[in-house]
Amino acid sequence: MRRSRLVVAGGLAAALLLAGALLRGFPAAAAGDAPAPDSVSSVHIPLQQSTLSNGLRVILSVDHSAPTYSICITYDVGSRNEHTGRTGFAHLFEHMMFEGSENVGKGEHMILIYDNGGGMNGTTNKDRTNYFETLPANQLDLGLYLEADRMRSLAINQANLDNQRNAVQEERRLGVDNQPYGKSFEVLDEMAYDNPAYQHSTIGSMADLNAASVQDFAAFFKTYYAPNNAVLTLVGDFEPAEALAKIKKYFEGIPRQPAPPQPDMTEPQQTAERRKTIDDGFAQLPRLDIVYKVPQAETPDWYALDVLGDILVKGQSSRLYQELVKDKELAVNVSGGPEESRGPSLFHLTALVRPGKEVSDVEKAIEDSVERAKADGVTQEEVDKVVMQDRTDLIRQDQSTLSRAVVIGELAVYYHDPDLINTRIDKYHRVTLADVKRVAQQYLTQNNRTVLITMPKAAATAARSGQ
Repeated sequence: MRRSRLVVAGGLAAALLLAGALLRGFPAAAAGDAPAPDSVSSVHIPLQQSTLSNGLRVILSVDHSAPTYSICITYDVGSRNEHTGRTGFAHLFEHMMFEGSENVGKGEHMILIYDNGGGMNGTTNKDRTNYFETLPANQLDLGLYLEADRMRSLAINQANLDNQRNAVQEERRLGVDNQPYGKSFEVLDEMAYDNPAYQHSTIGSMADLNAASVQDFAAFFKTYYAPNNAVLTLVGDFEPAEALAKIKKYFEGIPRQPAPPQPDMTEPQQTAERRKTIDDGFAQLPRLDIVYKVPQAETPDWYALDVLGDILVKGQSSRLYQELVKDKELAVNVSGGPEESRGPSLFHLTALVRPGKEVSDVEKAIEDSVERAKADGVTQEEVDKVVMQDRTDLIRQDQSTLSRAVVIGELAVYYHDPDLINTRIDKYHRVTLADVKRVAQQYLTQNNRTVLITMPKAAATAARSGQ
């Protein structure tokens, strides 16, 4: 199960309630059958949805198990909304949103949250940007006020821009340029995608950020950080009528903006394998990445591919771990599965090559395993195992109010269906043996794959010089 997720500690009562639902179990399925959907949905998260007059979507989920709440504002903007020559804007705003607004001083947002016993952060990916806080229940006004003030009146000026542009450049140095395999992720996307929307990295180009003006960033903010392009999720200990009244008080006066343009996410059919080898001065071991183009998330084929990915690489009982790591001792680690993307996605198979072993042998072993899955399919026992693992993962993910607020916001922005938090597991239970075999045959083909080999720089130089 390969999903972007936020793992946070949850209240004990909520965890026990959700874990109890898990322990109640599901009826056993006959071999080859998928249980009826109504037999698997034993956990239900309540949702109350409304839309303010300015277009802000509001989703409330009450949980009185602990005297806290979490708020998440999810904006429908990520790096996919950026244009060639203007990359890195969405990620930069993740930083800029803590630089102050009309009524909140520079750095004051964080101070107010921490001084009131809370926590906060923000994240950006290709498909969305979010900002979130967890606070005591008696501080509901504080969280709403802070989020509304920066949505209405973020301080976008040259000093703040220069400060956060430098912060992003340092983040890139630490997290990408000077990290083992840091460039591998960027190169893979650049090779695999033809459409610039997903081809460039979320952190963006430093040259693009340096070239952009304050006016460029102000225009980007006005376009995408508007109430009609956002979802507010509130999860925790509150009374819905009172909470909605407060949300209207703080947010409804923020003017809506024209609907932003939707990015073109079309991706042409790949017709031949793409392959490259790069050097990495920080890597200690060779790494092999094989990716296949696959459909976007929340499609029947994506769920079947997710099950296939878990069977191949999830955990020590997976096929590739058993073969490559344990039996043949060709790799020290394997990972992968389909990314959860709103547009065309990638199915990853990644192996870290064991010292003294050849990358070509690892690649051959992976190819053989993929071909067996295409020819012989998988077993019902394997499907049952990974579906139960996915069910457990989903329940654990939803234990805390913060995790639920983040997930609900993403589901509302990505698919316009926040109730997927209650029905996703049903989709896994609908996956059949025939589905898994079919998607393996359809998508895991040589012409549809991109292969990247990352070599430690010293080893690569020695190999090329014949030493």
